Amino acid sequence: MHRLAVGAAVALMALALGGCAGQQGKKELTTGSIPKLSKPVQSMNATELAAAAENIGQAYERDPKNREAGLNYANLLRMSGRNEQALAVMQQVAINHPTDREVLGAYGKAQAAAGQLEQALQTIGRAQTPDRPDWKLKSAEGAVLDQLGRSSDARLRYREALDLQPNEPTILSNLGMSYLLTKDLKTAETYLRSAAEQPGADSSVRQNLALAVGLQGRFQEAETIARQELTPEQAEANVAYLRSMLSQKGAWTELAKADDGNTN
Repeated sequence: MHRLAVGAAVALMALALGGCAGQQGKKELTTGSIPKLSKPVQSMNATELAAAAENIGQAYERDPKNREAGLNYANLLRMSGRNEQALAVMQQVAINHPTDREVLGAYGKAQAAAGQLEQALQTIGRAQTPDRPDWKLKSAEGAVLDQLGRSSDARLRYREALDLQPNEPTILSNLGMSYLLTKDLKTAETYLRSAAEQPGADSSVRQNLALAVGLQGRFQEAETIARQELTPEQAEANVAYLRSMLSQKGAWTELAKADDGNTN
């Protein structure tokens, strides 16, 4: 895979697998008998995420068999970039709840975030059932397949997910990022713009769209997209991330040039 495309793939994984440090893919926590958060997860900075992880972690340590505490603790660890710790927590949760689909799905996501991609595919596959397919698991499987460079298989999973959940913005965004990773920026923008127009699309979807637009040289438009519907602090963080990605000029220039002749 193209060296710089790996950076975009990280963004893709964050969105599809639900959690990382920074602005990507921050989700609300599962409710349960665990401490409540003082503010929404998506508005937390790194310090606040670390404090929340410490708080939820203490609840988990008091009751390691508590399913909700384990899921939420692993999720917060993953959003804080502590992927190995998140994986260790999810391994224990999976031992205690070996047939729980949500647990298996979260375990697979933790494996993928920690770089165990083949193992993640197997775990997510065990969580899926033919009679009750889950679009979130199909989308997560697609993200792992994209990380493995299997773009055709990944896009098949995304389209299967869309059959189950039409116009879901996270799936459309992942599909767009899949095309970005194979240097087809125009097709990537089409899917990402469609994703951003859907009800419920969050800032991570618009950030991916901003990246695809910026890679085509439309920097002012990209920054405008990155700032939409955010607080000034969040907008600056998104723009800083966008500028950081676009500042890697050499590799992204090659990516954009390749797109000029792309007909996929």
